[in-house]
Amino acid sequence: MIAETLDTKGLNCPLPILKAKKAITKLECGDTLEVLATDPGAVQDFEAFSRATGHVLVEWNEAGGVYRFLLKKAG
Repeated sequence: MIAETLDTKGLNCPLPILKAKKAITKLECGDTLEVLATDPGAVQDFEAFSRATGHVLVEWNEAGGVYRFLLKKAG
């Protein structure tokens, strides 16, 4: 279940990651953050963010130029 959705469409690197980092701190361990972005570089950014923080990148996909990331907060 998605605990929060963060719309970062129209923002370029590093803003989607910075906003996601801030938003995920407010969630409980195990909660899922959905992030919507339009920056193609966000794919690599969120993969690196997941590796660096331990938060799980559950999935990502792209449709119509919008990238959707699901991050599960690590405990």
